[in-house]
Amino acid sequence: MFIYSIHRLLLIIPTLIGVTLLTFVVSNILPMDPARLQVGPRASEETLQRVREELGLNDSLPIQYGRYLYRLCKGDLGTSIFTGRDITSDLGIYFPATVELALFAFVIAVLFGVGLGTLAAIKSGQLLDHLSRITALLGVAVPVFWLGIMLQIVFFSNLRVLPASGRIGQLIAAPKHVTGLYVLDTVVTGNWLALKSSLLHLVLPSITLSFGTLALISRAVRASVLEVLEMEYVNTARAKGLAERIVIARHVLRNALLPIMTMSGLQLALLMGGAILTETVFTWPGVGRYIVQGCFHADFPAIMGSVVVIGAVILLINFAVDLSYMIFDPRIKYD
Repeated sequence: MFIYSIHRLLLIIPTLIGVTLLTFVVSNILPMDPARLQVGPRASEETLQRVREELGLNDSLPIQYGRYLYRLCKGDLGTSIFTGRDITSDLGIYFPATVELALFAFVIAVLFGVGLGTLAAIKSGQLLDHLSRITALLGVAVPVFWLGIMLQIVFFSNLRVLPASGRIGQLIAAPKHVTGLYVLDTVVTGNWLALKSSLLHLVLPSITLSFGTLALISRAVRASVLEVLEMEYVNTARAKGLAERIVIARHVLRNALLPIMTMSGLQLALLMGGAILTETVFTWPGVGRYIVQGCFHADFPAIMGSVVVIGAVILLINFAVDLSYMIFDPRIKYD
């Protein structure tokens, strides 16, 4: 297992290099000049050239990419052209917000997805199974931005029960920074008013982000549970007189967990990188909005730094999912 872990960790390095190369190429083929956007349309040609020289934009693309990789090896993600701050500092502000949103969306998707998929398998062919199928189709078909806007109209504009944007109420001070996760920071510092506000602000964006993942997990769970229900050891457990809920919990779900865990781990990784639309709709100050802001201002270093960090997190999540197989299924060995 140790050799396998080292091998997998080493494979992350060329993958990240490929991510940086792809992001660098895509960023630099955009018909936008970050120097011109920074100095404005009325700046003189001398000023424009001076800014281009300061940003290193007059060098050839291979030199720019090589310089970026050299800085990246030293842990330097560069400086944002738009904010003027270190990208590491910017991500220290924006990244925890994305993590918090993705984790809450993941919990919602797993809890409701596993429950709905299990019930659909047990009630296969009945009304609940058909409703589960319709929910899955809606989760795949409904655009994220449309769902977010509809939830805002219903629960904010009409019912006035949930906030429509932001991480915390405007009249409530943000909690003292400990981890950057507002819910956790408010609990640690005992700021219960901020805790209530941050939880309320998480409801709509978390539901929006989780809906598509919930649909996929529920269908995967249904298929896996149906397959396990046909196994002979399930019939044996029932023949022994075990209650149905015990059979489902101990024998069915436990053996159906491995493919579900694979799906869940991949979906968590996708939630980390796929929150751009959700963060834009709900004005959520996360990495997604930071990337969108970088695209509008041709802030190539900010875009590349954000993508590299998200890519690294996704790779580490997949690595953790692979290693966790042995915990849930002792029959699996890595040689």
